[in-house]
Amino acid sequence: MLGRTGTFCGRCRFELQQSRHSFSSAPPELLRVHYPAGRKYRTGKEAEPMSSAQINRILKANEYSHTLPRGPASHGVLGFHSNMLPSNHPSEDCRSTATCLPGRGGVLFGVFDGHAGTACARAVSQRLFYYIAVATLPLRTLAELERAVAEERAVQPLLEWHKHPQDHNSTDSGATSFHSLRNYWQERLQGEEEEDGCRVTSALVNAFRRLDYDLSAEAQALSLSSPLRVALSGCTACVTHVSKGVLHVANLGDSRAVLGVKEPNGSWSAVSLTNDHNAQNPEELQRILEEHPPSERKTAVRHDRLLGLLLPFRAFGDVRFKWGVEKLSRVYEKRPDVLSAVSEAFRTQPPHYLTPPYLSAQPEVTLHRIRPADKFLVLATDGLWELMHRQTVIQLVGEQLTGKKTKILTKPIIPGAGTTLGSLQRLLLERKNRVLSVLEDQNGATHLLRHALGDDGYGAVAPNRLAKMLSLPPELSRRYRDDITVTVVHLNEPDL
Repeated sequence: MLGRTGTFCGRCRFELQQSRHSFSSAPPELLRVHYPAGRKYRTGKEAEPMSSAQINRILKANEYSHTLPRGPASHGVLGFHSNMLPSNHPSEDCRSTATCLPGRGGVLFGVFDGHAGTACARAVSQRLFYYIAVATLPLRTLAELERAVAEERAVQPLLEWHKHPQDHNSTDSGATSFHSLRNYWQERLQGEEEEDGCRVTSALVNAFRRLDYDLSAEAQALSLSSPLRVALSGCTACVTHVSKGVLHVANLGDSRAVLGVKEPNGSWSAVSLTNDHNAQNPEELQRILEEHPPSERKTAVRHDRLLGLLLPFRAFGDVRFKWGVEKLSRVYEKRPDVLSAVSEAFRTQPPHYLTPPYLSAQPEVTLHRIRPADKFLVLATDGLWELMHRQTVIQLVGEQLTGKKTKILTKPIIPGAGTTLGSLQRLLLERKNRVLSVLEDQNGATHLLRHALGDDGYGAVAPNRLAKMLSLPPELSRRYRDDITVTVVHLNEPDL
């Protein structure tokens, strides 16, 4: 739909390229992964240790890199690296990257963390960028678009997608989705042009809220299963819009965007551009409590979850935390088949459901003007941040980018007076593993995945630990880690 992955031709061909938040107890400490003696992970034989080739095949299966052409069309972006590592089967994470073609242009990056199923994250990852494009376009361009559609003429694409071949791409509910999008731009045409200074910020907020509204409206036709599945599941979103050297980050939930800054002394600093929307954020917790009567102070948030069930306090979909009681009752009564497709915890009305809505799709938007010292931006779902501190993430990407780590790690080791043969052997092995981890990964997102799962506690990758984490069977994997999706956006050339 109004998008292309290569060239776009034909008359009005619209392709709508359209939990983590587990409800079980917290996962055990990662450093204490125990494998029962004699446990067989493969039918009929003991699990064999993974080879380096097998590890790389798993880690690199979903990696993707793209370099943007130099010049104004890149808007200050050199290119990006991206990767995904599932834990759920299928993965509930999604990612998107696209260039906005008409109007002011810009480059969009997004990571989406689904829960209660995959439907919402998939739909939002394919539809949200179209809403952002419509929200940022000048009214003159929208009027031309409307005339072309009304006259059934060929339409200039709004987006050029940059996708991994295996990224989910569905045309389910394409006609319904396009109808909703067209209604949105027709309503924009009835309004007034906004001033340039606040256009992108307000456009991002409006696009997020309008898509969530449309997901809800489409689901209310209970005869259609697909829109209802989308609305009953949910997802968080962290989206970056880069245009003419200015970053806007719109965040909804607990994925994060962190800027990698090269300091004058050569060190790396991590600058957070997002806040988590959960109970760990005092301001967010206070917002939820103030939106509901004092009588709900002990029930609106229980055990750090919304109504005792949902970890993020802002998300797309999840109409079970937004719709009125009567509307939800009709779903439970008329569509038990759809309810059976979502997580068990979502199949009944939440307890203490008194004054909905409890959940918001209003993003928090941050503006940042790119400086020469801002070298890259890391967008990632919470699966990465649960395993790694933001400073570690920035340090790893920065050192890989500059090649500094390889230079440092290849310096000779000079044994001290008390060095034993065993300790020297250990130091040599650690250095070898560190150098290999840098040399193996040209993709910064893959480099982060390798360290997130294989970190030995000293900054190196322990191959045995990495192999064990990757070979966990599906029924165990989700207990130790979430789906992880990472996109590293390169903004300025590194200083070598």
